[in-house]
Amino acid sequence: MTPDLAPSYPRLGSFTLAGYDKGRSIAWQAAWFAAERLCFSAWWFPRRWRPALLRLFGAEVGSGVVIRHDVRVLWPWKLRIGDDTWVGEQAWLLNLEPIDIGSNVCLSQGAFLCTGSHDRRSPDFRYDNGPIAIADGVWVCAQALVLRGVTVGTGSTIGARAVVAHDVPPGSTVRVNEYF
Repeated sequence: MTPDLAPSYPRLGSFTLAGYDKGRSIAWQAAWFAAERLCFSAWWFPRRWRPALLRLFGAEVGSGVVIRHDVRVLWPWKLRIGDDTWVGEQAWLLNLEPIDIGSNVCLSQGAFLCTGSHDRRSPDFRYDNGPIAIADGVWVCAQALVLRGVTVGTGSTIGARAVVAHDVPPGSTVRVNEYF
């Protein structure tokens, strides 16, 4: 293939962490990883202690929050959860950027909130991250995926296995990429 006809794609070897701030020291990150793996996500760790552990590591967590076992949180200091919110088993909050979850929200089993991405057009595959905001009264059903930069409006439902890449207006229902 001639050089001018070569495909254009990222060169992963040139990737750096430019533009991404983890928000805490490496020692603090290591302490969280140990606490998350050894206690927070363990089935035997009392669910009433999980919000307290998140708060200890910098999360803002309201009252009446229920977090089941096997939940993953990347950086607690980039997380806010309102009152009376439930987080189901195997939910993953991949919060390279802030995740703001309102009150009376249900994140069902396997829900995935992902604030991170990459710019596929960038030669160095740089980060293209964005925060996620989940308003009050939202239900993110089992194995639904909410992508970076999305705001889900008050009282909305994100159906099971739906993928949400754009803002969702209040009171909406999303089912496998359809608004109803």
